[in-house]
Amino acid sequence: MGDPSGIGPEIIIKSFENSEIRNNRIIVIGDYNVMQASGKMLKIKSFKLNRIHNVQDGIFKPGVLNILDLPLVNMNDLQPGKVEAVSGNAAFECIRKAVKLAKNRDIDSIVTAPLNKEALHLAGHKYPGHTEILASLTGTRDYAMLLYEKRLSVIHVSTHVSLLEAITGLRRERIEKVIELGNEVMKRLCGDEPRIAAAGINPHAGENGLFGNEEINEIIPAVKNMKRKGINVDGPHPPDTVFLQTLNGKYDLVVAMYHDQGHIPLKLIGFSSGVNVTVGLPFLRTSVDHGTAFDISWKGKANEDSMVEAIKLSIKLGPSAKANQK
Repeated sequence: MGDPSGIGPEIIIKSFENSEIRNNRIIVIGDYNVMQASGKMLKIKSFKLNRIHNVQDGIFKPGVLNILDLPLVNMNDLQPGKVEAVSGNAAFECIRKAVKLAKNRDIDSIVTAPLNKEALHLAGHKYPGHTEILASLTGTRDYAMLLYEKRLSVIHVSTHVSLLEAITGLRRERIEKVIELGNEVMKRLCGDEPRIAAAGINPHAGENGLFGNEEINEIIPAVKNMKRKGINVDGPHPPDTVFLQTLNGKYDLVVAMYHDQGHIPLKLIGFSSGVNVTVGLPFLRTSVDHGTAFDISWKGKANEDSMVEAIKLSIKLGPSAKANQK
């Protein structure tokens, strides 16, 4: 459900107006009263909400949206567009429930609506974001954030750390693991061996040490080693050109060395169509690539396109995809 003070409930409800989405076995984990209020606000008539307490009780019909009810929010206290501890806690508890169900194999994959990091921290959950929560709850050590858009895909060596830490903490071993994780998921998306480009971290990818030695010491050895292992990767490439080259079809995936290096080009071209994929977890997780948008929450103005794409990608990549095709 995401943070109930944000646009999460709204974009979920709007997504289910898409008939292609409704024809799948999907359950919303969240507060039934919140979801019901969102549905009334949007005046939804094309389907009804079905409150359930166990996954097995779901009714999977196009005219039904199942809500696995976690009564976490008093609607009289809910403040749309506000940073609230109760909303941060609700978002966290929905994630915790989803992870438990995924670990027990009651569900195949998880799609997350946005949460607010400040609200999360106010509730006592000191995580930088979704990715780190999921890694912690599953005991996952090697994971990475991949942003997918049909025209451009980016995977990150580091994400929610300071720029200084991203540079000083750059290590060959981590770069190799991210290349490996990116290669695995892109194989499923491309249906073939993906073409991967590693970006440099310095201007002009260091210019042979003129602008920094991180490429020479860390990135080049990592790329060479992964090439020896059979992965189709090259670089490091100048960051100011490699994303355009990928957009024009030369590569399938860019390995970005830090958060903004990858996020800025992806969000520039696909703010409403990009999907966040956490790779390395024991189950599939996709998400919207935007935040809670408190400024427009509960006003019926939110764009659901990224949520629609996140659900579609989850269906495409999920472990039940092959079974559904039989």
